[in-house]
Amino acid sequence: MTTILGIAGSRRSGSYTRQAVEHVIERAADRGVETRLVALREYDLPPFDPDRPDVGDAPALREALRGADAVCLGTPVYHGSYSSPLKTALDYSGFDEFEETTVGLCCVAGGRFPVTALDHLRTVCRSLDAWVLPHQVAVPRASSVFADGVPTDDEIEAMLTDLGTDLVEYAHIDRDPGTFESAENVGGD
Repeated sequence: MTTILGIAGSRRSGSYTRQAVEHVIERAADRGVETRLVALREYDLPPFDPDRPDVGDAPALREALRGADAVCLGTPVYHGSYSSPLKTALDYSGFDEFEETTVGLCCVAGGRFPVTALDHLRTVCRSLDAWVLPHQVAVPRASSVFADGVPTDDEIEAMLTDLGTDLVEYAHIDRDPGTFESAENVGGD
């Protein structure tokens, strides 16, 4: 069965990022797939030390990532970029966890302009050979978008739903299809 993993990269209680990621994976679950949430608030991930890659919950994080067909990375925006808990989680992960994995991106900001964090995450994911969906979600002014854990803005709700749908639809995409070799390419030998 297809598995979609959501990672909420905020450690804040009542996190809007977690609410957004939960909405994405709930909409994915509506499509008949298995979903799982990794809330980094609940994970013990000390600052990354390459000499100690298996401390805390790092092995459990990597196992969850390897078991996923697609991943939704959600982050709050801190100083124009993604959160340090998410950075730490990515540092504990690598090619084994992300190579040829479909990844959807979602960032949530208290103010405006949450796009730069998405650019940064896209670059990191591509460097890990993940297949990053072109559709991404940027949620500005999050406190006015969520009420009781539910998106109240119709446009944001639709974008989060579309991200969940796209994660399911593209979870098994052939990321590097073979090229067609024509038998009629005269002189192609």
